[in-house]
Amino acid sequence: MLSRVRVWLNRTYAENVFFMEQLRRNPSDRAVEIHATHGDPDSPVLAAADTADLEPEGLSPAAYVEYALDQCARRGIDVFVPRLHQAAIVAHRAEFAAAGTALLAPTPEAVAVFEDKATAYEAVRSVGVPVPPWWRVHTADELAAAVAELEAAGHKACFKPAAGAGGVGFRVITRAPLSLTHLAGFPGPYVQLDLVLQALRHCEEPVDWLVMPRLEQPEVSVDVLTGPDNRVRLAVGRTKNGRRRGFTLDERWLAPARLIAEGFGLHHLSNIQFRMYGDRPVLLDVNTRPAGGLHQLSLCGVNAPWAAVQLALGEDPGVVEPPFLGQDYTVVAGPRPLLPALPRQRTQETEIQLPAVPVPLPVQAASAAQVLPL
Repeated sequence: MLSRVRVWLNRTYAENVFFMEQLRRNPSDRAVEIHATHGDPDSPVLAAADTADLEPEGLSPAAYVEYALDQCARRGIDVFVPRLHQAAIVAHRAEFAAAGTALLAPTPEAVAVFEDKATAYEAVRSVGVPVPPWWRVHTADELAAAVAELEAAGHKACFKPAAGAGGVGFRVITRAPLSLTHLAGFPGPYVQLDLVLQALRHCEEPVDWLVMPRLEQPEVSVDVLTGPDNRVRLAVGRTKNGRRRGFTLDERWLAPARLIAEGFGLHHLSNIQFRMYGDRPVLLDVNTRPAGGLHQLSLCGVNAPWAAVQLALGEDPGVVEPPFLGQDYTVVAGPRPLLPALPRQRTQETEIQLPAVPVPLPVQAASAAQVLPL
């Protein structure tokens, strides 16, 4: 009989409750136990796990690695899926291996390249993957010059942090003065150029932003599973055009994603995003972690989380081809159970942990994304 597999997800996105469910419903019928840690006691990931700990706050990356090694040893972790402090963790892969834990994460070199978007754009452009025009700016004058150049070419300008994930900090520049029109309805991504310039001229430290044209839909997010031999085992594109979502195996999107994954050591699960610049796809972003929407590939008959765990354990699943492409769908929110109310963790030198807890009966609800056909 095959032994149980123990998987740990550290501070991760709420959507990964579906990642966890797919591991439990794996086609190998293998017993899987999931450990989760988070800084927020109300994370639905904690409630969905078999055991859970609150993470100590305020740890440096080096201290977090020590914490992670201790978790792996005490919890008997077979596969660790790190999101928080990924760069520091993958630099110590040998130490985790010595503790009996495989890291489901890329090489340190790949993480370093794609932590910074400007570095990433330069790197992928050097291997022939198209990227949008971009400017790295630190000051108000640099921002104003970049916006003027983009607008002169007929583009809307937008900016985002040079390092970041999940669309945090993304804004679209407008020159229209603030009016009641901007205050109607829900808040949007548009921000007045004069207000941004004013903020930059009064901030104490320079920013680190990328300015580029606003790229057009569709957005195609390619989920890629790559082995430590740098060969891709799975590549499927998820399309997004407004509310409508779908799937694609079009090589316009998949070929550059494979080139990036294989060429830069994006081992295990990564997510490579493209949008349209004029009439051609260009790279938008590279995530060196599983995408929050990875579970949506289940609509194509694919269990990507389990194939990735198999690969991490040295049980090569081979090339994974989706047996079909699912119908178009949309994403809605639904309730998820939470743990009973817990005191929020304080920042102090000594570690505060919850004891391991079983999955409780539903007591409260939180929102997590689900998919429905259109």
